[in-house]
Amino acid sequence: MPDLPPNPESVAAHVVAFERELAAATSTRDAQAVRDRYLGRKHSIVASWMQLVATAAPGEKKSIGRYANELKQAIEARWARYAETATERAVPGAIDVTLPGRTPLLGHRHPLTIVRERLDEIFSRMGFAVVEGPEAEDEWHCFDALNMPADHPARDMQDTLYLVTPIRGEGSEGPDGDDLRTLLRTHTSSMQIRYMQAHEPPIRIVAPGRVYRRDDLDVTHSPAFSQIELLAVDEGLSLADLKGTLLAFAHEMFSPSSRIRFRPSFFPYTERRNRLELLAV
Repeated sequence: MPDLPPNPESVAAHVVAFERELAAATSTRDAQAVRDRYLGRKHSIVASWMQLVATAAPGEKKSIGRYANELKQAIEARWARYAETATERAVPGAIDVTLPGRTPLLGHRHPLTIVRERLDEIFSRMGFAVVEGPEAEDEWHCFDALNMPADHPARDMQDTLYLVTPIRGEGSEGPDGDDLRTLLRTHTSSMQIRYMQAHEPPIRIVAPGRVYRRDDLDVTHSPAFSQIELLAVDEGLSLADLKGTLLAFAHEMFSPSSRIRFRPSFFPYTERRNRLELLAV
């Protein structure tokens, strides 16, 4: 219970008692309990003195309020000094749970992400739309619609990864109504088919994304890698447009002095597909 009525001697006595109890505290929790006993919003010594103001005689209200404020200010000043030195007294390596949390370092963006976004930016400025699609693809979009039927050598050379159970959904049936097998796509070319099914020419798209093939992992092979394909369908397009697009890309991606070279390569398993692409151009 507080002294009745509060006076200068009681203020000094409580300050001395607070300092003594605070010095005897052996942990942060004990020190906080001492502080709350004197300065807490409810049932503390200062709070009890403040409550006396409401019931005191008119001539005593002013003095009681003054002594209560003096005690509060004195306790708060000593608590502030204690808090300032608490860090210095802390045990090395100890964790102060009252401090705000530390923001974790997020690190750096992956090089493949940086390159992917750079590619999207370059081709977007050229007028290409960036399209993405499912990585678990059906065999019609991945092969048949690209003129690679079941007996085509490309299916064996790409050594695809099929799922045990097909994924059912929109477009999960072939043209003849049969259920289609599902595989991890071996290229992003399937997005060319999906886009052309939904859009009329002219078409200008770029299809980046991850693709999968059952390769033995070494310095030049990986079962999962990133690929990007471009498709342009319009009247009047020629190889000059292809070369100009690739040259502009090389200048943006590498340096203005970059040059490109067209080099023929023999891929017998895509012979029919290449012929169709040239005819379409």
